[in-house]
Order: sequence, then structure tokens, then C-alpha cells
Amino acid sequence: MNYNSMIKEKETVMNHEGAKAYKMTPEMELYTAVVTSALSDKFYESNDERMDRIATLIRQVDPQFVAKLAVYTRTQMNLRSIPLFLIVELAKIHNGDSLVKRTIEQCVLRADEIMELLMCYQLRNSEGKGIKKLSKLSRQVQEGLKSAFNRFDEYQFAKYNRSNLEVKLKDALFIVHPKASSEAQQEVFDKIVSDTLQTPYTWETQLSELGQKHFDSQEEKLAAVKALWEELIDSNKVGYMALLRNLRNILQAQVSPAHIEKVSATISDPVKVEKSKQMPFRFLAAYKELMGVESVHTSAVLSALERAVKESVNNLEGFGTDTSVLVAADVSGSMFSSVSDRSSVMQFDIGILLSMLLKSKCSSVISGMFGDIWKAVNLPQENILANTIEMQRREGEVGYSTNGYLVIDYLIANDIKIDKVMMFTDMQMWDSRRGDNHIQKIWEQYRQKYPESKLYLFDLSGYGNTPVELTKDNAVLVSGWSDKVFDVLKAIENGEDAIAQINKVEI
Repeated sequence: MNYNSMIKEKETVMNHEGAKAYKMTPEMELYTAVVTSALSDKFYESNDERMDRIATLIRQVDPQFVAKLAVYTRTQMNLRSIPLFLIVELAKIHNGDSLVKRTIEQCVLRADEIMELLMCYQLRNSEGKGIKKLSKLSRQVQEGLKSAFNRFDEYQFAKYNRSNLEVKLKDALFIVHPKASSEAQQEVFDKIVSDTLQTPYTWETQLSELGQKHFDSQEEKLAAVKALWEELIDSNKVGYMALLRNLRNILQAQVSPAHIEKVSATISDPVKVEKSKQMPFRFLAAYKELMGVESVHTSAVLSALERAVKESVNNLEGFGTDTSVLVAADVSGSMFSSVSDRSSVMQFDIGILLSMLLKSKCSSVISGMFGDIWKAVNLPQENILANTIEMQRREGEVGYSTNGYLVIDYLIANDIKIDKVMMFTDMQMWDSRRGDNHIQKIWEQYRQKYPESKLYLFDLSGYGNTPVELTKDNAVLVSGWSDKVFDVLKAIENGEDAIAQINKVEI
């Protein structure tokens, strides 16, 4: 697929800042909207607007592409909610064969995703009828969920059997009517009906039980919390993500040095990091959470997080000393939107973190940030998370506009030859000085002297337009928050693109 097909030739639009931009094809716009979505409000776009735009785009592309995109985002980008949304919208427009069923079979990988898919289906089809609408569930959705029900055992069902869900596990069983694949599985289904699933041993249940106990003194309670955390750590039953989210609690519980060493070894273990499939910003969130914790062990755990985030991109191929790279992070005001309602991490954080991850793999690199101005910031290649924090600390030094053209202007003014210019941005670039300094124009000027240079735009927001024309030998687009964006980068180096990567998925 030629990169020229990513945009409609000469079709320009206005971005959210009122500057000229270039429209993408529906496939490319759908891809960027999906992989930058946590179903939470963006700076320029609300949840409902984003979902409606995705739904509209789904109707403009081949159903096979939608199915492949759902599987790609679930299995490659490690997203959970948005693939289910794609499935629900796909079911509205495709009834001819088993495509929806097969997509569900590849996307529903956790027991709670059965209920989440049904809740999404209810939301997008209810028209005020609530759960009753699920009595007319799409046949292909039902068939896909029947298969999903036979994928999970009693422990997995019990872990996600929550009473606060609008569509509960028992509701889902009655709606889907799965046929058990074995007698043992039928026993599990019967327990779901009778509400007799065995409560699983999890760190949540253990801490909850402890919280309900009476203690004669605060010292006695603290000792019990410490003992329980040490028991949980020794049990190896605290999952990787749960461990990341509880590092602060573990330090505050004052567990022994031996247990801190075990926790640090676990979160930095290369095999466990790869298996966990954590997005890089999860490590950053944990790092930020610990910075205010007063403990003699905090530094050791911070160092373990640095090792972990390096392992998360261990397979990223860097660039040799003969390749020069510039990484530029957008710190404009519109980048200060959180990735979800439950997260303190912002798109701003992700842009800087991804730029620092890439910087760590490059031998010849200039790094910096842009807003009202562009500023190069010299930082060591090591300590990815510490570098990210330092960049965040200094973001106010450049202001809050989106003058991305100044990155290229800097190269022209200083006659610097850069092979790869990489910008991490929400793509809403303009000239806040009200001049004629459009980045497309400045980029063309730069390439007149250095025609082999290439511009890589990492789209972190998915608003559906680009500030420059995308062409294979000039400027290319990557989108998303995951370290998996670097897999797309590798594909681009091999003459492919993100759409080609998605189309390789087998359904």
C-alpha cells in the first residue's frame, strides 16, 4: 500500500486551531481514533463525539478491516474496551457470515470482557430500554460469547463476579445460553446460576478481610498489614499490574528488605515484563506515585522501575551512529488531557515518555520540547523515567502553543542535518504568532537542502487530520500510546505502514 493513499490527494481541512491540515482516508482516521482512545474525554472531543465518529468511520470501511483492527488493538496494542466497541458496531452492519463471532473469539480474553461487551452492546443499542434490549442480542455476538464462556474456569469467573455491574455474570449466562464443553464446565455454569462460585484467594479479598478486623491499637494494625503484604509477596499471587499499582502501599507497610528485593526483582524481570504487556505509561504512573514516599527502600524500587521500562522496549531496534535523530515532544495546552477518567497520566506525559524511550535507543540524538518555542534539552540516554520527569518539570519553559514548525525552523537556522525528525504530538499545529509559518511549508524548505530526511509524526490524540502531507519518502504517521508503536515504526522502515500491519491480522 502506497503512503499516498493515506490521505485524499489535495483534500485539506482545518484543524481544531483553525490551521490548514490534511484529511486522512477513513481507514487511517479510524486507526488513529481507535488506538488513541481510552473512551475518555479529549481536549477537543468528548467521549460521545469520539464514539460517534468511530461508528461513522466503521460504516465507511470494509467490515473485514474493522474486525482485523479489533483483533490488532486487543492482541497487539493490548487495549481492552475499544476492541469491544468495534465489535458492537461491526455487528450492526455485518450479518452475512461468522466474522463477528470469530472476532469475539480472538478479542474476549478475560472473563469480565463478556459482561463489558454486553454492557457496550446495551449502551449502543438500548434506546432507553436498558438490559431488556439484550434479549434480542445479535446472533453472531451470542455465538461468539458462547465460545467465550467455555474459555474460562471457576477461578476466572469468580474473580470478576461483581455485584456492582449493570450486566452481572449470571445475567450474561442467561442472555447468552452457552452450551458447556464438558461436565466440569457445566458444574461451573451451575455455580454461576446458584451464586456458589468459590471466592478466589486474591490480594484484594485478603486485604478486604483484614480491613474488617478489629485491632486494639494502630501498632497492632500496622503489624498485621505488614505481615499480610509479606505473605502476599511470598505467595506470588499478586499479579504484575497489581504489584505496580501497590508499590506505594507495600513501601508504606514497611515490609522487610528481603521482600522489597523480591518485589524489585519481580517488576524488573525481563520475562515478567514481557508477559505483563504493560503500556509504558503504567511504569511512569508507578514511578510518579513513589516519588513522594519517604522510605529507605524507595530508591531501590524506583531503580527497578527504570529497569522494567527499559525491558519493555528491549526489542526496539535503535539507530546506529551513522543515523541522526531528533525527538520533539509537544507540551501544548491541549496535551494536558488525561488518558482516562481514572488516570493521572496525560497525553503530555505519554508524548515525553515515548520520546525518551526512543532517545534511549538512539546513538546520535537531539531531544527537546515545543510549545510557544522549541527548546533542545540535553539529557543522558539512561534513566528513561527520570528523564521524563525532568522534561515534565521544565515544560513551562516553552509555553503552551503548538508551534511545531519551530522544530524544523531550528534545524534550518542552525544548518543541522537530521535523518529522522520524530514529533510526539496531538497534531493540532499552528502558528500562534499569526504568521505564514505552516509546518508543511517549513518542512518543504528543509527538504530542499536535505531531501533524504524524513518526518515521523506520532499521533497521540487521533483527531483525524495531519499537519503535513503524508508520503512514503517524506512524512509518515504512527499512532497510539503503547510501545507497540515502535513495531509500526519498524514496519515503516521495511516499506510498510500501520494499515498494512493491521491487514496482516488473520480472522
